[in-house]
Amino acid sequence: MGRSSKDKRDVYYRLAKEEGWRARSAFKLLQIDQEFRLLDNVTRAVDLCAAPGSWSQVLSKKMIKENPNKTGDEKIVAVDLQAMAPVPGVIQIQGDITKMSTVEQIFSHFQGLKADLVVCDGAPDVTGLHDIDEFIQSQLLLAALNITVQILAPEGKFVAKIFRGKDISFLYSQLQSVFYSVMVAKPRSSRVSSIEAFVVCEKLRPLKLEPGEGEMMQLPKFIACGDLSAFDSDTCYPLDLEGREYKYHEPVQCPIKPPYAQFLEKHKKQAKEKESVENAGASSSI
Repeated sequence: MGRSSKDKRDVYYRLAKEEGWRARSAFKLLQIDQEFRLLDNVTRAVDLCAAPGSWSQVLSKKMIKENPNKTGDEKIVAVDLQAMAPVPGVIQIQGDITKMSTVEQIFSHFQGLKADLVVCDGAPDVTGLHDIDEFIQSQLLLAALNITVQILAPEGKFVAKIFRGKDISFLYSQLQSVFYSVMVAKPRSSRVSSIEAFVVCEKLRPLKLEPGEGEMMQLPKFIACGDLSAFDSDTCYPLDLEGREYKYHEPVQCPIKPPYAQFLEKHKKQAKEKESVENAGASSSI
């Protein structure tokens, strides 16, 4: 079998395929959970911007498959605009997180109860221009925060991806006006060269739009998740990792509707039309 270039340079990409995760981002949630014990005593969880579903896989594994204390009442709801291949134990909603109808669907699956945990690993297609990427990501985070304050229990937790840029302190102040505890996590599986990090927020405040008199914003703690024995996402490792013989694995879950599919169909159609015209011209010249 052929060897993927990603397999060679990115150990987490390779391990994700070997262990059946749909994306390497699964390790980020696993390492955050290891540090913060996010999934302890969680019965209802919501995964926003869930596709392709690696974080939903982690929730399913930790809350249902490998949970020795499960009660049978555990429920996981995944929300995304895109279609997503099914994940065992996960209820899927193909919808918009900015719509009230999505909130109503989540409550219908939870029988009117609120979630213990809301996670969001959503991100826009990056441009490489950090200021623009940070702004778009912050808007996506605020949309996730808006739905979270409606569906999260007062003692619940919220985890979401952020891009740490020069204006990130304003975003921290917004989060601190909503939660009593806000911390920033950098999993070891997240490349050091990336401006990506994750906010871990706990305990909802009574909703208020502006800080009260005398209140000051405090910089949240920055915590590296994953001990030093974990693989370094910025390091190249040998193919025979830890003495295991290298074996190529196909991606666990291919895109259901990749954005390039329409272009490929159009390209094939144009090629066929061109070939037909050329054949017709050759026949007429004979």
